[in-house]
Amino acid sequence: MVQKHQEDLLHIRSMMERSSRFISLSGLSGVFAGITALIGGGFAFQLLEANGIDCLNGKAEYSAELIQQLIIIAVAILLLALFFGILFTVRKSRKNNLAIWTATTKKMLLGLFVPLLAGGLFCIALIYHGMFVLVAPATLIFYGLALINAGHYTFSDIKYLGFSEVVLGCIAMFFLGSGFVFWMLGFGVLHIFYGLLLFKKYK
Repeated sequence: MVQKHQEDLLHIRSMMERSSRFISLSGLSGVFAGITALIGGGFAFQLLEANGIDCLNGKAEYSAELIQQLIIIAVAILLLALFFGILFTVRKSRKNNLAIWTATTKKMLLGLFVPLLAGGLFCIALIYHGMFVLVAPATLIFYGLALINAGHYTFSDIKYLGFSEVVLGCIAMFFLGSGFVFWMLGFGVLHIFYGLLLFKKYK
């Protein structure tokens, strides 16, 4: 009888968790997003070197053509990261017979969207005014805030990733010439680390 009650409690807890949290998120999404960021960062690094720009020099001059090429790389990284995120999330949800588009999913996406939209507009303004050294810290901080928001509706580990991104972005504010390095650490290394953690913990 005791065992049956325990099983019932576990079942109820599982149902409540499914209804209140988005648990289809796969750690592999983070791993591949991180790998994509590192590969894209490598291309950006080579592009900057080819144009005679030192990534540790915050006073470098960026031509309009170079800015356009860097934006293309950034968009490509974003699209690939989204592709892998959707791919592994759908695969995990089908494997566990979970619904993807739920009220919790909508809340999580809204929590992500608001800080990301504000951060995106802020970074566009920074680029418009030629303040390129602030772009990397700003993207890390706003992305971290978005993850903290979304973490209320999915695994709590996502909030910890968000806090890590915010802290890294704040540190980068004091090392403006090294923003590119912090960007690689935040979007590359941290994604891979937390992705592996999630995969091992929730597989």
